[in-house]
Amino acid sequence: MKLFARLLYRGAVNLQTVRACGTMGRLTGKVAIVTASTEGIGYAIARRLGQDGAHVVISSRKQKNVDKAIEELKAESLSVSGMVCHVSNPMHRKDLINKAVTENGGIDILVSNAAASPHFGPMLEISEHAWDKLWDINVKAGFMLCKEAVPHMRERGGGSIVFVASMAGFNPFPLIAPYSVTKTALFGLTKALAGSLATENIRVNAIAPGVIKTKFAAMLTEADPANVGIPMNRFGTPDECAGTVSYLVSDDASYVTGETIPISGGMPSRL
Repeated sequence: MKLFARLLYRGAVNLQTVRACGTMGRLTGKVAIVTASTEGIGYAIARRLGQDGAHVVISSRKQKNVDKAIEELKAESLSVSGMVCHVSNPMHRKDLINKAVTENGGIDILVSNAAASPHFGPMLEISEHAWDKLWDINVKAGFMLCKEAVPHMRERGGGSIVFVASMAGFNPFPLIAPYSVTKTALFGLTKALAGSLATENIRVNAIAPGVIKTKFAAMLTEADPANVGIPMNRFGTPDECAGTVSYLVSDDASYVTGETIPISGGMPSRL
């Protein structure tokens, strides 16, 4: 370990290589589930948790995306498995939880990342179907996954849950206001669950990414960062979200629960 530290200090090996070799495994022995994790922020989170030693169960709505992500992550010598999961489907949720438990012995970490934004335009023009889909995927599904995962976390003596919310929950983004409202709800859900589970050593937190370079945010990242109101004058990257999640689910954050951490380049983060 001392040799690795000296080599890292001298630049002989890079941080990513050290993580992949498992020498910085602050999550070693942990089992993590990350939903919607074959691209973008979810993929970056799954990769970072794997680099930090966890076995990660990834998921996506498409089998080909799951297969591709698993192949890429295993090529980095990370411990990973996965399956198709439409988080709005109760049986898919149960199967995802069961896969993690039966194959790996339990669950320590749940990262609820899946989200949808089916409406673009004035808020009052959203259809009832789109409104229901927003709440079903962005809020209800994450809560129901928690209900499924918590009993297994109890058996392990504790655990950690992270919701991927959004800066839009603090200040609604124009033309996706309904989506923004569901992210505001995640702030409240985080607080409520944290209070309910605090005495059981199960921590619940959230992150609130700003404008991150992903396909999901492509329409926003085509603009000038200065015009979007980002003080750092640049867009964020998925990896800049992943490190914060790894911290929140680790023992380094053992006294942190009920919090939402903005990752926004300085955008205002108060309701």
